[in-house]
Amino acid sequence: MELNWLELRELLSAMNQTDIAELSLKGSDFELTIRRGAGGAAVSSNGSDLTVLPSATTISSPPAPQPTQAPPPAATPHATNDRLVDVVAPVVGTFYRAPGPDEEAFVNTGDRIRTGQVVCIIEAMKIMNEIEAEVAGEVVEILAEDAEPVEFGQVLMRVNPA
Repeated sequence: MELNWLELRELLSAMNQTDIAELSLKGSDFELTIRRGAGGAAVSSNGSDLTVLPSATTISSPPAPQPTQAPPPAATPHATNDRLVDVVAPVVGTFYRAPGPDEEAFVNTGDRIRTGQVVCIIEAMKIMNEIEAEVAGEVVEILAEDAEPVEFGQVLMRVNPA
């Protein structure tokens, strides 16, 4: 069993959304134990320990350098200029504009949306996460491509609030 860095980030993200306190994975060439503790999660892999804090922007473990994690999205929508509000990805996963392959998109450029309306889905670890609009307004730009991977904190679309 292989586990790449993206899959590990998705696993940590999914674990943060549950009450799981400890998870162990064993493969032919690795052993990984993740324990949630006060202030973060302790991760042990092949004898090296590291602590992942909620505010951490970089996760690194010798000997291989690790990629930098994007800062978490703001708790409230943030404006890219004086008017537009970004809809950001709350998790790493695959972006979908529609509920199914042969179904109509949740929203298109120019559509009026209301607060709480589902605007897209992000699939993370076989879980479909509905992303809801945090503001009412008009969708002016859709930046993510359908069925393509998105990063944590990536801007998916921009809304001109009403």
